[in-house]
Amino acid sequence: MAKDTIGIDVSKDRLDAFWHSRDEMRSLPNTAEGFEQLCSWLEQNDDVLFVFEATGAYHRGLERHLSLAAQPFIKVNPRQARRFAQAIGRLAKTDRVDARMLARMGIALDLAPQDVESEDIHDLRELLTARRALVKDQIAAKTRLATALNPVVREQLGRRIDDIAADIQALDKVIAQIARQRGTFEDRICRLMTIPGIGRLTATTMLIDMPELGHFDSKKIAALAGLAPMTQQSGKWQGKERITGGRSSLRRAIYMPALVAIRFNHDLHHKYQQMLKAGKAKKVAITAIMRRIIVLANTLLRENRDWLPVRP
Repeated sequence: MAKDTIGIDVSKDRLDAFWHSRDEMRSLPNTAEGFEQLCSWLEQNDDVLFVFEATGAYHRGLERHLSLAAQPFIKVNPRQARRFAQAIGRLAKTDRVDARMLARMGIALDLAPQDVESEDIHDLRELLTARRALVKDQIAAKTRLATALNPVVREQLGRRIDDIAADIQALDKVIAQIARQRGTFEDRICRLMTIPGIGRLTATTMLIDMPELGHFDSKKIAALAGLAPMTQQSGKWQGKERITGGRSSLRRAIYMPALVAIRFNHDLHHKYQQMLKAGKAKKVAITAIMRRIIVLANTLLRENRDWLPVRP
């Protein structure tokens, strides 16, 4: 539980930090030097929680530095932070206002620090992000090649596609090398690969995007992935249950494995057909299979066992 907080509004070039108990504001560069100054500001105060929003590429350096420095922090969803600001009547949005609001949010909601990740996980996440960007470039280049007529353009696009493929292969090698160096991480990858439809890339992606796998209960894992149906109800009105929030990159990673599992995993195929016969839409049924896969992965890692087919 946070007794004191420092809210940080993260932008491309700057960190605007507000220390709740001291009512102090500081503006620091979003660089390694700025991260050092931020930690030095604490002096001997150990019981202070850093609160900041997930801002894509801009918060990663700060998150990495705080992890390696073993400083407690929580990375909050921007939508959750905005709703909290609206709830307390803070409609204005500036860097200094956001820093104050985040510090207050940490106290009011009694936010707990998230688990500290190792340096390897940060490296793997950066490599995975680079790989995803290359895959997008590859898809764009192949789409252009399909309609290009000029021989010069086609030749350049062909070279570009080959270069991207080589870069992706190089990243895959480094990711696999880091995983092998960390024996426990490699063991977890191999355990997930025992699930029909889960290949090495998907297993690695699941562990990087959700390091909590194997440490939480099934309901919390499904919610973290954004695969837990949320009830919509008010009085006598009953709306449709929907999935919301969570980690979209993880859902994208297990979508295709879910389709494979529906074809080749007897248990999941039966569940899928059962839902279709009950009148469920295909999209709803596929989402349910994705939820089962993430819950199954969590169970296998928590119980340290491989997947085995259910015997009739």
